[in-house]
Amino acid sequence: MEKNKQALQVAALRNGTVIDHIPSEKLFTVVALLRLDRMKNNITIGFNLESKKLGKKGIIKIADKFFCDEEINRIAVVAPNVKLNIIKDYEVVEKKQVQLADQLKGIVKCANPMCITNNEPMKTIFRVVNKDNCIIRCHYCEKEQKRDEIVII
Repeated sequence: MEKNKQALQVAALRNGTVIDHIPSEKLFTVVALLRLDRMKNNITIGFNLESKKLGKKGIIKIADKFFCDEEINRIAVVAPNVKLNIIKDYEVVEKKQVQLADQLKGIVKCANPMCITNNEPMKTIFRVVNKDNCIIRCHYCEKEQKRDEIVII
């Protein structure tokens, strides 16, 4: 009976994307990053669900939406161990581990107030210098930032 209750916490998805293993404290940051508030698709958000790995986790199910790698890899900036499941006809057809891209464009604000990106209307560009610890370096001013210092645009 307990397994059935857990299975019913979040309804089945016919076609779409499931973003799983989101740390609960990062769930709404992920929602904002993906701009889910602007979508017309059916979206289910589970918050503070039980997780053996995380203790508590978040999950997002988006009907009839399949993200490109660039969209999903934005999540890795704030939630590096997220799992992505592609669903077709109620079956998981693909599983992906979200990974930090080699370069981040227009996602992160530079921490250097003197950087040109903070003084001119232009997109930021960061190179990822350490994927494991999420250390990034501004393309323009070379300022390095760690995950806990990063401000999402």
